Amino acid sequence: MRLNFHGAAQTVTGSQHLLEINGSRLLLDCGLYQGRREESYARNRSFFYDPTKVDALVLSHAHIDHCGNIPNLVRQGFHGPIYATKATVDLATIMMADSGRIQESDAEFVNKKASRRRDGPIEPLYTEADAERAAQLFRGVDYDETFSPAPGVTVRFIEAGHILGSAGIALTLEENGRKVKFMFSGDIGRMNLPLLRDPVMPNDVDFLLMESTYGDKPHRDPRLAFEEFREVVKKTVNRGGKLIIPAFAVGRTQELVYHLNEMFSNGDVQPIPVFVDSPLAVNASQIFRKHPECFDEETREFVLQAKHPALDFKYLTYVKSVDESKSLNDRKEPMVIISASGMAETGRILHHLRNNIENPKNMICIVSWQAPYTLGRRLADREKQVRIFGEPYNVKAEVATIGGLSGHAGQDLLVKYAASIKDQVRKVFLVHGEQAPAMALKEKLSGQSMSDVYYPEMHSSVEI
Repeated sequence: MRLNFHGAAQTVTGSQHLLEINGSRLLLDCGLYQGRREESYARNRSFFYDPTKVDALVLSHAHIDHCGNIPNLVRQGFHGPIYATKATVDLATIMMADSGRIQESDAEFVNKKASRRRDGPIEPLYTEADAERAAQLFRGVDYDETFSPAPGVTVRFIEAGHILGSAGIALTLEENGRKVKFMFSGDIGRMNLPLLRDPVMPNDVDFLLMESTYGDKPHRDPRLAFEEFREVVKKTVNRGGKLIIPAFAVGRTQELVYHLNEMFSNGDVQPIPVFVDSPLAVNASQIFRKHPECFDEETREFVLQAKHPALDFKYLTYVKSVDESKSLNDRKEPMVIISASGMAETGRILHHLRNNIENPKNMICIVSWQAPYTLGRRLADREKQVRIFGEPYNVKAEVATIGGLSGHAGQDLLVKYAASIKDQVRKVFLVHGEQAPAMALKEKLSGQSMSDVYYPEMHSSVEI
């Protein structure tokens, strides 16, 4: 049995782990690496193995850095089954299609610039049609249902609590009379987040492949973040302004909608109109409503008491058309607008920011980590002037930043996750993390008497 680290090794994104057993090849995730444009294109374009010789794929969840390169894998000859939870199948289908449209649009834009420089044209990594072909290979599986994607391999999906449908992947591997228990954590969620069930701790594991994104710091209690968000909403309502929130379409948008529904239903804040203005977020929210089996007990109880769905309430409008989106700029009354992209780099959020950023009544709320050089980062850094569509705008709207809403486990939960199997696990491999967080987590685990913890290099492999 051999485990090959072909993605998210000594970096955060591009999840891709290849398991060789009994002459078969089983791929765990196939995500996009995200970084500087040219480096990302080069990394994502070519695989370090032959896609035609991969027998099956098991997907942990639908975030783009875990599923986003599947259409390219299919384009290059993979035709085996893709196993995922039923909610992940639905989410990944729309995520891949959206990514395909972006790949085509980006290639068209780059080629226009390249033609002026007489450079050769580039092709998109894949197209929307490739994404649709990939979606045909998916097979939905229930949590805790056992299935066999390859000879000598049985698999179960275990609740990861990260996004809708997210799962840890528990594998039993048997080769030449030897049996081992292997676990891939996927992305580990957090306890006591709204909507989703808590992540399930592993048990009976010999080898653990584990994320380490926030291995260097614990998170604040999410309830404190919710209280801070509630005060931001109150403040904006009281002065008659608009609350503009850049938010990722899958996960964060639905969490914010749930918070707003709860505070309106409880009478904590005067209700105002809420608009979700992102086509992908609208489609994702429809999928959330389709899978109540993924909700936690708190959410199910809230739905029962409030007598309306957690993601669909009286004051909420999902904006579908461009004309509907534009009409929001003509309305002067207080409202909440949640729109993508989460780092305010593309999409409809740019139009809402442009139209509202110079009004001191308004509030811009940053609710997630912002990458350097993005518009979202400049707003979070309280720059006095920013450029939108190439034009300068003075930031007169108030900017609020709220930490503690991350969907990833912090250091304390990561330690608890690994330590739950410390008496049995033989080796732990830390992936999905930069060096500093991974090394901090490794040091914490050594304090739990866990010494066989490794930080594998990209494209390295190990016998298990």
